[in-house]
Amino acid sequence: MAQPLLSVRDLVVEFPTRRGTLRAIDKVSFDIQEGEVLGMVGESGAGKSITGAAIIGLIEPPGRIAGGEIRLRGERIDNLRPEALRRIRGRRIGMVFQDPLTSLNPLYTVAQQLIETIRTHIDLSEREARARAVALLDRVGIPAAARRIDDYPHHFSGGMRQRVVIALALAAEPELVIADEPTTALDVSVQAQIIDVLKEICAERGAAVMLITHDMGVIAETADRVAVLYAGRLAEIGPVRDVITAAEHPYTRGLMGSIPTLTQTADRLVQIPGSMPRLNAIPQGCAFNPRCPEVFGRCRVERPDPIDRGSRRQVACWLYDTAKAEEAGNV
Repeated sequence: MAQPLLSVRDLVVEFPTRRGTLRAIDKVSFDIQEGEVLGMVGESGAGKSITGAAIIGLIEPPGRIAGGEIRLRGERIDNLRPEALRRIRGRRIGMVFQDPLTSLNPLYTVAQQLIETIRTHIDLSEREARARAVALLDRVGIPAAARRIDDYPHHFSGGMRQRVVIALALAAEPELVIADEPTTALDVSVQAQIIDVLKEICAERGAAVMLITHDMGVIAETADRVAVLYAGRLAEIGPVRDVITAAEHPYTRGLMGSIPTLTQTADRLVQIPGSMPRLNAIPQGCAFNPRCPEVFGRCRVERPDPIDRGSRRQVACWLYDTAKAEEAGNV
């Protein structure tokens, strides 16, 4: 297989506090290939957004990357100086944030923000940058883009503002786009439009996408592969069709069972008992073991590493440690 566009290996993100150090991301590893859409799902607090922030160097101090490596086309970027990382952020990695109101400066017009972003990363004149900005707005579906480019962010609806944010993220034609909950606050019909715009433009430009969301429906429609996070750890990763139709990790099965279907006849949806542990109370062994319906002794004392299940699929669960099971049977 070709060298991945993005490679994350054993990523650890920690937040020092007066009561000790909290580990928000605990040895997470994954790759994203050129042109691929990787979905990242999990409950709130699973570590999805922090993973995205770590990749682009936006962990708020005193938080820090405490271990592991992040490589973009083989080049390590997690240890770069802030100025070098700023040149990569926007130019090679674009970011679509969850709330466009916090991504856009309310004091500047959309034109000013787009043109500044374009000229920061690409050597263009003011006129050329403006023409490029209008073309971007038109491509993301802003009606009358040439006129509306001089409006302020509050003149746009929520869906239109999110389109502007996508245009900003794609302004310098990045190789990777990280989209953090890009459709959370939008109507269902607008969600579909935003996802379609993101997919189409990235496909046209050959960019890869890391799509962070809690919505499995969005993942099913959009992603090529999906990574499931739980308590800052990778529970399962694999082709989206395989994971959705035949989830292997008990946590992933619980997520799938909580999604209603048109053919479902049961009175109640599947419910995962309990809640995700706080960062200062991660249990020993598998972090999911207090909520797992298939827990056994080993789960409570040993943490499982991701186990290769073939077809670019891995599951961090002792249920699939066949080598150890065979070894035990031969003793």
